[in-house]
Amino acid sequence: MSVVTHPPLRILYVEPDSSASDTFKQAFAEPLNIWQLTSAEEALAALKDHYPADAVIISYEAQAISFLKQLRSIPWLSALPVIVTVPTLNNTYKQEVLQAGGNDLYPKDFSRGDLLTRLHYFVRKSQLLALQPTRMPRFRVRVTWWKRFIDVTTTGLALLLLSPLFLLVALLIRIDSKGPIIYRSKRVGGGYKVFDLLKFRTMRTDADKLVKEMAAFNMYNKVEEVPEKEQFALCAECVYSGKNTCQRMLYLDNEEVCEKVYLQRKHNKAAFMKFGNDPRITRIGRFLRNSSIDELPQLINIFRGDMSLVGNRPLPLYEAEKLTSDQYIQRFAGPAGLTGLWQVTKRGKGKQDMSEEERMQLDIEYAKNYSFWMDVKIILKTFPALIQSENV
Repeated sequence: MSVVTHPPLRILYVEPDSSASDTFKQAFAEPLNIWQLTSAEEALAALKDHYPADAVIISYEAQAISFLKQLRSIPWLSALPVIVTVPTLNNTYKQEVLQAGGNDLYPKDFSRGDLLTRLHYFVRKSQLLALQPTRMPRFRVRVTWWKRFIDVTTTGLALLLLSPLFLLVALLIRIDSKGPIIYRSKRVGGGYKVFDLLKFRTMRTDADKLVKEMAAFNMYNKVEEVPEKEQFALCAECVYSGKNTCQRMLYLDNEEVCEKVYLQRKHNKAAFMKFGNDPRITRIGRFLRNSSIDELPQLINIFRGDMSLVGNRPLPLYEAEKLTSDQYIQRFAGPAGLTGLWQVTKRGKGKQDMSEEERMQLDIEYAKNYSFWMDVKIILKTFPALIQSENV
């Protein structure tokens, strides 16, 4: 009977006391892959730099409570298991650690409790949580009274006046191709609120299944793939170890790949998806898109409060999940909108002017600085931008 073995867990061990560190390494160096640091600041910097720790063990004296509060405020690190070592086990320490978001606490000498069993339990639990597709960070977004007043009054009137156009477009869509008239798509808006975005259907009913097949045509994907021969090159850390083998090998889809290379490739992947002359679009759908009529049902989203007239475009789940780092999460601090700063700045200027980084920075700028007069300017600039020349 074969025995299943697992690679050692990667533990970020934070302990300013050198003697305690030596004792810990002597006891757990074989079953764990330990990276030792002496301060909470170093640990946070390493994690933000995407060090792939499976769990953190931090001494109470190393500002563990402050570390936990900062860590739990970072969406993509909020579920990382953290164990705090304390001088002595008592209810005061226990309550303080658990309230700050710690998973467990141990005496500094680990004389009580089975540490390895607890670590594997917490790591497995965090992995299961990460597999939940709808689990995303959430935070409250402030929507001013004037913005909501404008949204309700304008969209209510628009829906009444445009009802004949809605009926005509619905008839044309039904004649042009089989499928529903309204397309519902799960989108992530302000504060990571997930809702059903409404649009007139402009694509074939199997459009979502074709996204992966068309990834090579993504206009935002300007990063070349890592050549296969470079996937197995040793990084500086592996060379320094002196073992002449990769110290962080991953096995993904029957492929061996260095963990650092994998993380770099994941970081380089384009977050936004957009295609030129998309063959998935129907005949009537191309006209609806170029005239922006396809987006009119979103007036219903605005009327019921899912989004606003002006804001950052709500993103599909597969795009939003790539924008949870501190660098880009600010775009979700503003309300979602039908039109926005990015649309009136870039739309219709050709793909050579498009940049994923530019788009995100414009979204962040709006989230930070939006005001009544900024919204008015964007609305006025939206009308000439509705007629575009590019088929995207």
